[in-house]
Amino acid sequence: MGEKDRIEEIIKILKKEKEKWEVPVVSLMAQTGSSPFKILVATVLSLRTKDKTTAEASSRLFQVADDPYKLLKLEEEEIASLIYPVGFYRRKAKNLKEIARILVEKYKGKVPDTLQELLKLPGVGRKTANLVITLGYGKPGICVDTHVHRISNRLGIVKTKTPEETEFALREKLPLKYWKEINELLVALGQHICHPTSPKCSQCPISHLCPKIGVKRSR
Repeated sequence: MGEKDRIEEIIKILKKEKEKWEVPVVSLMAQTGSSPFKILVATVLSLRTKDKTTAEASSRLFQVADDPYKLLKLEEEEIASLIYPVGFYRRKAKNLKEIARILVEKYKGKVPDTLQELLKLPGVGRKTANLVITLGYGKPGICVDTHVHRISNRLGIVKTKTPEETEFALREKLPLKYWKEINELLVALGQHICHPTSPKCSQCPISHLCPKIGVKRSR
């Protein structure tokens, strides 16, 4: 099987299997029609935070402020209280307040739809920017987090050292039609089966297509 066919088969299998797994919280928000603003905020909150905690914190915040104008009216301490206990909640509260100010003053309350502009926002890296582009606006982009980086290398699709390198390598290797969904598929696989240490290879639906690069111990 050639590399292109192998990638096609991997994605075909994962698209079927993902129905058995919980969808990442930000992807779930996109499926329920959340705005680019909510996806941006939820993604900022999700960094170094479990999905359940992110979902609960996002819900509390959006009940009070579901657009940048309302968020801007909140005090930083109030934002911090609403999003606690997400990781680095005080720093994220400061960033969210500043993001709201920039969106209101520079973009008339609208979240920008280009990587270049999104990356100017505080606390927004390529992962967050790509998620807003793909889930918020339905535009092509590849969001690479720790799961996508790890699994892409284990599969031998890429040979990279950082998530940013993985993003650019996947842009070369992955057909455009899969760019938007690769994050959701590999995050679901990573959370349930392809763990950082001792992955559940015996339960993995794509084990037969995986060279298991770097895997020293599995179940």
